[in-house]
Amino acid sequence: MTDRIVGLLILAISITVLVVARGYEVGFGDPLGPAVFPQMVAVLAAILSLGMIFRPDPDPDWYRGTVRSKQLATLAVLIGYVVLLEPLGFSLSTTIATALLAVLFGAEIRKSIVAGVCVGGCLYLIFDSVLGLPLPLAPAFMG
Repeated sequence: MTDRIVGLLILAISITVLVVARGYEVGFGDPLGPAVFPQMVAVLAAILSLGMIFRPDPDPDWYRGTVRSKQLATLAVLIGYVVLLEPLGFSLSTTIATALLAVLFGAEIRKSIVAGVCVGGCLYLIFDSVLGLPLPLAPAFMG
């Protein structure tokens, strides 16, 4: 039953994203526009949610204890990432989130910090240099 409830929730969110993304305006000279990516993700999520609705797990396991607390901690890290993304900038918030998630999945703290710095820095360089999408480095520290 829980699979069906989650599937219906994901389907409702997918339909909402499709409707909202249709209102995005296409800029001059942009053949695809900003609506394409959210629409692709929404369609994929809707298809997968239909699988959850029509073919649910017959005997789902309810996780308890450590697994549940790790799931809640992961959710808290992801929510914190969204909240801190604008004030701290992409690189720093991505570094912090990656390091915290690595610790949650059992990595050593030192290796987690190194991984966070590498992921945050490399993704910033990819977006800024390769893709040409400038990201704010650290707005909170630049006045």
